[in-house]
Amino acid sequence: MIGLANAELIAVLTAVTGNEPKVMTIRSGEALPSGPLELEHRSLQAGLREWVGDQTGHPLGYLEQLYTFADRDRTNDNTGQRTISISYLGLVREQAAPGAGKPGWHSWYEYFPWEDCRKKAPDILDDIIQRLLHWAAAEPARRDHRQRLVNFAFGLNGAAWNEDLTLQRYELIYEAGLVTEAGCPSEHGVGRAMFADHRRILATGIARLRAKIKYRPVVFELMPENFTLLQLQHTVEALAGLTLHKPNFRRLIDQQELIEETGQMTSETGGRPAKLFRYRHAVLEERALSGSKLPLSRN
Repeated sequence: MIGLANAELIAVLTAVTGNEPKVMTIRSGEALPSGPLELEHRSLQAGLREWVGDQTGHPLGYLEQLYTFADRDRTNDNTGQRTISISYLGLVREQAAPGAGKPGWHSWYEYFPWEDCRKKAPDILDDIIQRLLHWAAAEPARRDHRQRLVNFAFGLNGAAWNEDLTLQRYELIYEAGLVTEAGCPSEHGVGRAMFADHRRILATGIARLRAKIKYRPVVFELMPENFTLLQLQHTVEALAGLTLHKPNFRRLIDQQELIEETGQMTSETGGRPAKLFRYRHAVLEERALSGSKLPLSRN
């Protein structure tokens, strides 16, 4: 406890399985793994690893600090105390979770169904936009400002859809009262609700990862040791919620020189045998300073 504030550690643990981006949850999908920072914890990361281990039984690999959430009204706690949540983004390969917190993997798009535009814009997106436009027009004094926000976040009236704006879209939907967490009746809320502001924290993690795969090779933390180029593309598409242009994707992957052939083939793609690749760990250090990206060239 810090004064009248409780310090909490919370994890956005992400994996991609079967071309689906997933997040590790507890309470049967209602919350993210979390727990208080305690005096015996050697560090923030050590405390987080201990809580995730206890609640999910899932090992942690790559971790980076995400954001600190300290808004006064972020929980419904009426005790007068404040909770400060220090969040981390973790990238892993999905394994069974035998922990004690009713853990389980759930698709990102259960919570944010409007964010998956791989095949086409989801039907729910039109409904959300219409409800947001109605909300914008409901208060004439703020109508123009609200309309600009909707245009920017959802790519309307000449603006382009930006997959990195996951958090801005969720916060706008929240402000308009379209989610259960904002007081909307559950039957009218969009996407699956989560405890307190855990969905906002998840949106923050998604936005960070969508932006980061463009300039750092972190996607390889989610890949098996050996993979095909198609598997790599599908993983990036799953994270971005977009369909990518295959020739451009492969050309830019070649230019980055991040992967190398293993000399082996696989026939698991359902068609012709495909070459297997692996990440070139030798380039990790030299790329860390200059930056490396995976291309998001839309189809």
